[in-house]
Amino acid sequence: MDSVFNRLYTEYQQDVFQFLIYMVKNRDTAEDLLQEVFIKVMNSYHRFEGKSSEKTWLFSIAKNVTIDYFRKQKTIRKRVQEHFDWGEREITGSEPLPEEIAEQNEEIKKLYICLDHCTTDQRMVIITRYIQDLSITETAEVLGWSEGKVKTTQHRAIKKLKELMSEDGRESND
Repeated sequence: MDSVFNRLYTEYQQDVFQFLIYMVKNRDTAEDLLQEVFIKVMNSYHRFEGKSSEKTWLFSIAKNVTIDYFRKQKTIRKRVQEHFDWGEREITGSEPLPEEIAEQNEEIKKLYICLDHCTTDQRMVIITRYIQDLSITETAEVLGWSEGKVKTTQHRAIKKLKELMSEDGRESND
């Protein structure tokens, strides 16, 4: 189990961390939740049946840990509206952090701000589909939805993001 756990952690910890930080928007909280995810992985890997990929299974656990966190905090609406809180600590890895991506490109920064105005379901679909690069099938497995619901939610999220991005552009030009 140790070698399996080490492989899973090495291979997926950065992706899971980025998913968590996009969801909770707080580095310290995301780090705590990352630990919780991998504790659950360690304790339940023996029940993993291989019906989905390990990556999909890990993201399902991360999604559930995040939902549990929001339920405990009873502040999901407040969390969706808050701005990113990146803190000052650095995470090692070759992938650029969300803050680095946003600094490099103003459009992406605007997109992340507009993403705050989407529903939680829309945010989860956008994050899993486009930021974590999961397929529609994998996203459906992670979220426990039908592929149709993923497609519909994705369509609505993209439409809303386009509207918000164009509104943002009009406001800055006025």
